[in-house]
Amino acid sequence: MTLSKQHIVWHAHKVTRAERAQKKSQKPCLLWFTGLSGSGKSTVANALDVALFERGYHTFLLDGDNVRHGLNRDLRFSDKDRVENIRRVGEVSKLFTDAGLIVLSAFISPFFSDRRLVRNLFPSGEFVEVFMDTPLEICETRDPKGLYKKAREGAIKDFTGIDSPYERPERAEIVLDTSELTVEACVDNLLKYMYERDLILS
Repeated sequence: MTLSKQHIVWHAHKVTRAERAQKKSQKPCLLWFTGLSGSGKSTVANALDVALFERGYHTFLLDGDNVRHGLNRDLRFSDKDRVENIRRVGEVSKLFTDAGLIVLSAFISPFFSDRRLVRNLFPSGEFVEVFMDTPLEICETRDPKGLYKKAREGAIKDFTGIDSPYERPERAEIVLDTSELTVEACVDNLLKYMYERDLILS
């Protein structure tokens, strides 16, 4: 007999997500940083993580490159694999918020449908889309990993912004442009949003 989905039963936890969050004196949420390579996602997410940690909040940061070293190391960069990459990260982010954490996820996540899929995993107000709206020409000038140069030379295929599309968010909760804002200013804007939405306490 082969096991199928009908044999999989949801196991209810005796400790609820609300109780876990209450124990930490915070509200769980996911801040989803999306944008082109070089737009400042990881830099700003890391800086916010430090700011929250220093204020006593329980957080966890998921970064695109780091996740591909472990959980998603079997995935490449085709459209199909990009979709699966984001699906897995969305599910992991949901588990972390169920544990009562504030989660920061920094992923290019170029497709609107994938970001919507992750948003739909969360109750209203718990998913915060942070669009790093840094212009392509600025990102390409930075090119911290030399990937744009390789993509322009044809050495890398399916590179977002060059020969693979990036679908801009239409209604992101927060929009930041690191060609105009410092990292510190971005963090201040993010903290202000979180205070105003009662995601953290002043």
